[in-house]
Amino acid sequence: MEKIGIFYGSTGGSTKSVAERVAKAFGNRAELHDIKDSTPEMINGYKYLIFGTSAWGIGDMQDDWEYFIYELDQINFEGKKVALFGLGDQAEYADSFVDGLGTLYCRLPDKDVVVGQWPLDGYKFAFSLAEKDGSFVGLVIDEENQAGQTDARVKKWVKMLEAEFV
Repeated sequence: MEKIGIFYGSTGGSTKSVAERVAKAFGNRAELHDIKDSTPEMINGYKYLIFGTSAWGIGDMQDDWEYFIYELDQINFEGKKVALFGLGDQAEYADSFVDGLGTLYCRLPDKDVVVGQWPLDGYKFAFSLAEKDGSFVGLVIDEENQAGQTDARVKKWVKMLEAEFV
C-alpha cells in the first residue's frame, strides 16, 4: 500500500496532536511532516495526502501554511487524492469557524482531488469558509469545546479515507 503524507501546520500544538492521532490511526502507512519544514517536492512524492491547519483569530490560516500556500501551485495534483482537516473554536469564532481550513481548500489548484468531506452535524456556528454544498470540505475538530469527541471523529474520518486511499 502506498504511503500517506500528512502535512500539518501547528503553532500551539493542537493541530500537531490531531495529525499524530490521524497518523496513528493509519499505522505505519502514514508519514508526518510539519509544513514549515516541507517542500513541494516532498508533497509531490505522495499519491495520498492529508493537509491539516488551524484557524487563528478571525479566520486566519496558521502562519506556516500562510507562508507555504503559494507553493501549492508547484505541486502536480494529477492522480492524487487530498484530504483536509482543520481546527477551530465554534463558540468564540462562530462567524469564522475553521476558516483556515476553508482558505486552504480555496487555494488548492484542483478541487476535484479533495476527498473526506465531513458532515455539519454536531457543530454550532454561524458561518464557515470550510462549508461547501452542505458539508465541511474536510474533518473539523474543536479542541476548545468538543475535545471529548476528537478521537471518535478522527477514527470515523480515517475509516472513510481508507476507502478512498486504495
